Amino acid sequence: MQPEKRKLKYWVGQIHLWLGLASGLLVLFLGITGCILAFEREIQNFTQPYRFAEVRQQPLLPPSRLKNIADKALPNKHAHSVSYEPGKAAQVVYFSLEPAYYYSVFLNPYTGQVLKVKDVDADFFRIIIMGHYYLWLPPHIGQPIVATGTLIFVVLLITGLVLWWPKNKAARKQRFSIKWNARWRRVNYDLHHVLGFYMTWVIIFIAFTGLVWGFQWFAKSAYWVASGGKNLVVFEESFSDTTQMQGANLNQPAMDILWQRARAANPGFAGSLDVHVPENAKAAIEVALNPDTETYWQTDYRYYDQYTLKEIEVKHQYGAFAKASAADKLFRMNYDIHVGAIAGIPGKIIAFFASLLAASMPVTGFLIWWGRRKKQPRPVPQKISSMAIT
Repeated sequence: MQPEKRKLKYWVGQIHLWLGLASGLLVLFLGITGCILAFEREIQNFTQPYRFAEVRQQPLLPPSRLKNIADKALPNKHAHSVSYEPGKAAQVVYFSLEPAYYYSVFLNPYTGQVLKVKDVDADFFRIIIMGHYYLWLPPHIGQPIVATGTLIFVVLLITGLVLWWPKNKAARKQRFSIKWNARWRRVNYDLHHVLGFYMTWVIIFIAFTGLVWGFQWFAKSAYWVASGGKNLVVFEESFSDTTQMQGANLNQPAMDILWQRARAANPGFAGSLDVHVPENAKAAIEVALNPDTETYWQTDYRYYDQYTLKEIEVKHQYGAFAKASAADKLFRMNYDIHVGAIAGIPGKIIAFFASLLAASMPVTGFLIWWGRRKKQPRPVPQKISSMAIT
């Protein structure tokens, strides 16, 4: 019989142990911040009343008007987009990487009254998101660390399943339940193995969706498999085909015309409607309609020449929803799957507890390792030689 150390489970256990010790703090951190972010939208809606505006039977102000009002509240900043949603305040977002800033101006969409000027970078959830994504480090440093930690965690999930697998039928029953009346070390062991088993089948989706953001090679490979061998077309900004000198003579701002067209083409639309402000003289105008504001994957993205208002076709996944392939739609779901929103409130609850259990795994795992390390080996009884008996 082979020595214990040469068996497969021994080496799997060693991989699980040392990768777990190496990545434990990072997994703990990602799990806790994931829990905090699970109900971000619900908490914000409950604690920030300025996000709402009563629906009135009067015309909405066009995006250019709301932008002009918001510009006075934030001079020397460039507006990124104007957003509408029934029952909600209109938002004019200001975002830039260089110089770096991120603001939202909340306005009454009927009167233009400024309800709140918010520095989003100072918001609690934004701070947590930056930690969850980048560990509050520069993105080019923090993002690879988080992605590598997530990849290690996937290996831990797989090796954990191998170690969990019972050797025989008698041991199988013990792997599905926790023996609460046992000593604390046995309870801790069960918490790690039993809850780890149940958690794996949910957290694996959260980890995989994180890897899609974390590594381009992973995203491209996953898309290739999902699409049956097609290459992922990376998102890139759309640009107008014409220049201002060649542009049509418009009697009102282009963003207002496109906003009116989108509303006329979708009567009774109850979702969100975003109109993006062109970044420069060459940029296109993006109009995004999301019929389900609890998720993002069904959003219909359209791009238009800012002078002629001609629609610009795109090849990446963030185009017209009707033209998106099954693989495109799956990739659009990435964020909604990651936070559990794809299954509504029940999905967010499941994601919350899965993240909480994932955060507990390094703790219970460390206690198991520390307990075994401190445990003294039992003395081996010595055989008494018959020659010593007189």
